[in-house]
Amino acid sequence: MSVHTYLNSYLYHETIYIRVPQDQNHQLTVIQLRTPVYGHPPHNMPAYKLTYFTVRGRGELIRLALETAGKSYEEVKVTFADWPALKPNMPTGQLPVLEVDGKQLVQSLAIARYLGKEFGMAGECSMEQCLVDQVIDTGADGLTAYVKWYFEKDEEKKAELKKELVETTIPKFAQMFTTFLENSGGKNGFFVGSKLTLADLACHEAFTDFLQLNADALNDFPKLAANRQKVEENETLKQYLAKRPESVI
Repeated sequence: MSVHTYLNSYLYHETIYIRVPQDQNHQLTVIQLRTPVYGHPPHNMPAYKLTYFTVRGRGELIRLALETAGKSYEEVKVTFADWPALKPNMPTGQLPVLEVDGKQLVQSLAIARYLGKEFGMAGECSMEQCLVDQVIDTGADGLTAYVKWYFEKDEEKKAELKKELVETTIPKFAQMFTTFLENSGGKNGFFVGSKLTLADLACHEAFTDFLQLNADALNDFPKLAANRQKVEENETLKQYLAKRPESVI
């Protein structure tokens, strides 16, 4: 089944994965595509295409934004084995890459912020945008610490890194997020404003990682636990989270 054929036969909110040959020796895993209607997307609806690895990682905040907004998007899921052949074709030699109507965008947080503004999830004014951004950037710092543990090959050092994460790093981030939640003027249990923003999604994603190392990480942080529950109660996002493949990272 070709990409061209697939993209011209949209289905109602179906998730389909296929493998599309790129050349004789290489394959890429394609596609997650969700569309609200049968047929072609409306001409005024941007066409989104996300290229990223088969993990959550630095692509997940982008996915969460798209899913929360109920947007249709094509996804090219790249395995680590496939990546070397694809890497030279990427603008910075890195992933994720989001194409919007064919225009390639890079840098995960820049992409997430762009989508946040497009979908009304970035804050209502410059101050709110900064309050959202500080949570996003703190979440990215948390991922950096988590990734350091995940990719460590020396088992003894990896055990030390895990101990540090569980005993020191994760509680530190939980306290920082709690401070943001308490001091950013959010309402209804949200970080900023009275509705869900990228800040809530970023914190949720950070603790999706952290909770895998310590399932009790939020026990002493009830406000964060309540915020996490509010994110998971979002009707459009709930469907995605229920179907999302398990991923350690």
